[in-house]
Amino acid sequence: MEIQELKQTLQNIGTVGAGGAGFPTYAKLDERAEIILMNCAECEPLLKLHRQLLEQRAEDILRAFDRIAQTVGAKEAIIGIKREYKATLKAIDRYIDAYPNMRVQLLDGAYPMGDEVVLIYEATGRVIRPGGLPIEEGVAVFNVETVYNVYRGMENSTPVIDKLVTVVGEVEHPITVRVPLGASIKDVIAYAGETTTKNPVYLIGGPMMGNLADETAVVTKTTNAVIVLDKSHSLVRRKNRNAAIDLKRAASSCCQCETCTSLCPRHALGHPIEPHKFMRSAANQDFQDTSVFLNTMFCSSCGLCENFSCPQGLSPRSLIADYKAGLRKAGVKPPVGVVPAPVQESRQYRKVPEERLAARLGLSKYDVEAPLQEDGYWKSKDIIHKVKIPLSQHIGAPAVPVTESGAKVKAGDMIAKPGNGLSVAIHASMDGTVREVTEKYIVITER
Repeated sequence: MEIQELKQTLQNIGTVGAGGAGFPTYAKLDERAEIILMNCAECEPLLKLHRQLLEQRAEDILRAFDRIAQTVGAKEAIIGIKREYKATLKAIDRYIDAYPNMRVQLLDGAYPMGDEVVLIYEATGRVIRPGGLPIEEGVAVFNVETVYNVYRGMENSTPVIDKLVTVVGEVEHPITVRVPLGASIKDVIAYAGETTTKNPVYLIGGPMMGNLADETAVVTKTTNAVIVLDKSHSLVRRKNRNAAIDLKRAASSCCQCETCTSLCPRHALGHPIEPHKFMRSAANQDFQDTSVFLNTMFCSSCGLCENFSCPQGLSPRSLIADYKAGLRKAGVKPPVGVVPAPVQESRQYRKVPEERLAARLGLSKYDVEAPLQEDGYWKSKDIIHKVKIPLSQHIGAPAVPVTESGAKVKAGDMIAKPGNGLSVAIHASMDGTVREVTEKYIVITER
């Protein structure tokens, strides 16, 4: 398949990164890619869907991964996977010999191994410059579910209308289930049985980088997990933070021990991120050295500094996020032409074990099996009867509606075309009737 043909296919079927920011996949297909890298590192604790999917669909996923490599002309296709994912590795071993340019890169069970910049260095030894894109170093990265969606698109022109979601925490039966896009969090949790706490709070995404949401929030193309916690959980309290209080605590408690900087994964790769200096400057309103603030725009927001490193329990990551948002709102761009420092020799010894991180977060008891159910499982349970499908589930321009209220649609019908510029199409995720169309979302009900 020619590269332009595949790009057009992926844009029309709505394929985007199935996690993170949802970067449109077609825009990653680039003939400069010498290496393509599949991310099976499950960046955060408790997330399971990528290793489960690759175990169950290894033959299909490896075939699609090889075709991507052939399409862009990549010399090597690498599967980055944590060494403890034994069952998934066995599944890969059954098929990988058919692809001589494909290999497995075993990864440590450390956080944030799934961070794109960290993963690229671990798998290839290449360092992405601060603020740079992987393609500048000849690398393109795709996660497992994204590659599977590419497979479905190439083989059957199947649009992206559903999402695998792991539901864990305070639920009766932890589960990973494929659900239609636009399904409410309340309905998704129902597949895991009853909640086991009287005061449930819903964390969407991973425990480190995810956000709290209510049960009316909906599943998008980037929703990987729903973690149900009690409202008294320490992680919930931390996410319900007060920025003004965080600054006062930093002013009174930050002892400049530099642990936040020492354990920063991107700092170890030579990026100019120094949380301890930021905390000192922000807490004391010291703006003499503006680079301290500008360089925060290179922060990945992995959250290690505040959820693991800081002995005082301060909030560097959250405060950095506040300042980054303020800089963007003011129209400030990230510094350009920043050259990374040499990779630190001590980096290998400063990796944070994911198991220890889960214990520090108070999540170890929730790290249990969450079996991946077969496709179509959601229909058999007769739970979801309504979807509210956002038109912006990806980086770039929102999709533009091409349907109207009262229209009858089938699952897979295009209901919004790609917008101008970087954008992808959106499709109906279930059979039914369009009930509402706005610039932000489309509502479909079964009847």
